[in-house]
Amino acid sequence: MRIGVVGTGYVGLVTGACFADSGNAVTCLDINADKIARLNRGEVPIYEPGLEELVERNMAAGRLAFTTDTAAAIQAAEVVFLAVGTPPAADGSADLSALWKVVETIAPHLRERAVVVTKSTVPVGTCAGIERRLQERTGRSCRVASNPEFLKEGAAIEDFQKPDRVVVGVRSPDVGETLRSLYRPFLRTENPFLVMSPESSEMTKYVANALLATKISFINEVANLCERMEADIDDVRRGIGHDSRIGFAFLFPGVGYGGSCFPKDVQALAAMARDKGVSPRILTAVHDTNLAQKKVLGEKIAAHFGGNLKGRKVAVWGLAFKPRTDDVRDAPAIDLIERLLAGGAVVRVFDPEAMANVKAIYGDRLEYAAGVMDTLDGADCLAIVTEWGDFRRPDFDDVARRLAAKVIFDGRNLYAPEEMRARGFVYHAIGKVPVT
Repeated sequence: MRIGVVGTGYVGLVTGACFADSGNAVTCLDINADKIARLNRGEVPIYEPGLEELVERNMAAGRLAFTTDTAAAIQAAEVVFLAVGTPPAADGSADLSALWKVVETIAPHLRERAVVVTKSTVPVGTCAGIERRLQERTGRSCRVASNPEFLKEGAAIEDFQKPDRVVVGVRSPDVGETLRSLYRPFLRTENPFLVMSPESSEMTKYVANALLATKISFINEVANLCERMEADIDDVRRGIGHDSRIGFAFLFPGVGYGGSCFPKDVQALAAMARDKGVSPRILTAVHDTNLAQKKVLGEKIAAHFGGNLKGRKVAVWGLAFKPRTDDVRDAPAIDLIERLLAGGAVVRVFDPEAMANVKAIYGDRLEYAAGVMDTLDGADCLAIVTEWGDFRRPDFDDVARRLAAKVIFDGRNLYAPEEMRARGFVYHAIGKVPVT
């Protein structure tokens, strides 16, 4: 099948590469000429395990191309996927300005029977709006569908190629069958292909992310309570997670969620609710709880030093919002760095993939370590923000030698308090009695 993908960000690039890898002819379109030039040189602008190899293989096979030429990408396409950003506006609602501009740009180039599919996360009713705008600009009824993505950064290729379900929102059975044919190579293990209205499909994406975010905020709030009650959140988590109605997924306490999806989708769903006269009390609480949780590690560090951070040297392990990505959008590490810098601390950071993105934000306001252990030299404490595998089993004797004081603030509960006590560390985790 001939496919056009508009947007070469995270979703668009993964979508285009995976569809090309299943034998389709895919052309990815972007207005950013520098990004397209880099992609045509084989340079993938984001870090996602396996993506660079996938892009290289399919470009070499002639199945994947990148262009800034709208006509070249759209005119021959049987299916056009829209994968442009929908960032939050000031009121939390989704900003669709980029999407509407794309719709106007592609309209003159669409084939008569082409299917336009929204991959972007968009408010309920957006597909209907696209249909209206395309009809106004083409003079004919156009086929529009919703196909939300459920990709986890760091595991996106696996998620796309082996989905637990595919959701499509369509107006007519023939559009549903077109998309079913396109996804058939990825559903050979009989995982469901769910067909519904575009409105239900659009809502499904928001509700899925909001519910997962709710689990994270809930366990974080319980973790904070556990500390004050001298209970251990890991014991509590195990005690509830074995209940088949609850499970363990997204029940790991930490320093809050970040990234490009959960923060904006919770706010956007709440904004949709308010627009329809529904009070989004749970969604508001989820968002507010997460904002507060991002401050917890900084507050623990400040309290340890008696409220005076001036001149203190803090080592920070982990900058990306999660492992296996370089994405620092809404990352808890950013909140921590802001708190430390505001207090006058000297901050030295390390992350296996996200250093360049953080340096683009902070420049020379931070110190950037060459390696994991180099971060620690002379630091008054270590703060762990992202659970990269590099941090899980360090040489604790070397950690103790390099730190000026044996103090660890673990925002991801990587270590056992008993081991930290035996090694003579002061150890603060999330939802656990501190080791002092």
